[in-house]
Amino acid sequence: MNSEKIKNLSFSDLLTTLLQYLEGKSYTQLTLDNYRKTLKKIEPYMISQGIHNYLPEVGVRYYKDYFVDHELGSSRQKAMITAIQRLNNFYSGTEYIIQQKQEIKLLTDEYEHVLDLFTLHCTEVGNKPITLKSKRRFLQCFLKDCVSLMCSDFHSLNPPYVTKACLMVENKDGWAVIRDFLKFLSTSGIIETDFSTLVPHYRKPINIPVTYNEVEIFQFEEVIDRTSDIGKRDYAMLILATRLGMRSGDIVKLSLDELDFEHNKIDFIQQKTGEVLQLPMLLEVKTALVDYINNARPKAIGNNVFLRHKAPYQEITTSVLRFETTRYFKMAGIDISGKKHGPHTFRSSLASSMVNDDVPFDVVRKILGHADPDAIKHYAKLDIEKLRKFAIEVPKPSGLF
Repeated sequence: MNSEKIKNLSFSDLLTTLLQYLEGKSYTQLTLDNYRKTLKKIEPYMISQGIHNYLPEVGVRYYKDYFVDHELGSSRQKAMITAIQRLNNFYSGTEYIIQQKQEIKLLTDEYEHVLDLFTLHCTEVGNKPITLKSKRRFLQCFLKDCVSLMCSDFHSLNPPYVTKACLMVENKDGWAVIRDFLKFLSTSGIIETDFSTLVPHYRKPINIPVTYNEVEIFQFEEVIDRTSDIGKRDYAMLILATRLGMRSGDIVKLSLDELDFEHNKIDFIQQKTGEVLQLPMLLEVKTALVDYINNARPKAIGNNVFLRHKAPYQEITTSVLRFETTRYFKMAGIDISGKKHGPHTFRSSLASSMVNDDVPFDVVRKILGHADPDAIKHYAKLDIEKLRKFAIEVPKPSGLF
């Protein structure tokens, strides 16, 4: 049913059509009943308010009025908001997504237009989509801070605004992006003055990668319950990280077409680099994938390997992978206090293990899919025993400070 027909439905028919739509998304009967119970109360509210046709703002008003008259717990509030958002998105023809994400809406059309121009410029010089997304997020925050300082357009920019907005940036990696953006503004003729020289320089500290030893990795894998459907999925996901060092984004985007069980290999395009990477399908990895796909994966339409185990059966997100990683670390009793403990630490652990086993740097780089030839060398800092051979002797005390 197209959007115009949906908008002409009575509220009762609108609710019925929404529930049929969600049923097609594999929602359980219990969830559908909860949606029906929550949303059917809107119709009496419309009658009491003299409202004949439903509009998204009616749902919002209903929730606000209901909230005033009733004491709601946080879970109930969230459930009502989710149901009304689903109804409003369906009414408006908005594309279905599992989780609603808040976008920055505080920028003027002028700011958004220039951000589009800068994004196009970055695309032309070869930036990957994931890099473009990161840069745009940094700049939206920077421009939002400019707006909060009462700088509403680019012609109002001046040194105090630029300096104050830069100091408000929490992630100092964003300074380099802001510097490039301000340079772009001047070279493109959008503003006359080049403010890029006002942006502070930030040298990222050199950190030794966080790693876990082989005993801890095996301990981590062992606590995953491989008898349950979710456990089979989690084990198959996480063994791709622990044994092959795959990135989170590549794991959640992995498709069935990229698994070659006949030749025992995995071929995929890396999200970060855009380059094709081929990895061997180790026996443990193959066994876990086959077990999950044949015995636990929801029978849903779609090509993604890893799916949610609750309706709608769509691809999982990296946040699910991070959450499960932390959960299993804690279940395994591994000390993660003061240490990073996300899926990316498995890449560091695998790299350092290979380096310590005298695997050549270039081989390690290719296995991890790094494009930069020097990207892997910082893992050499972890090979303490080899570094001891090059230690400089402590000079004898001279007796003088």
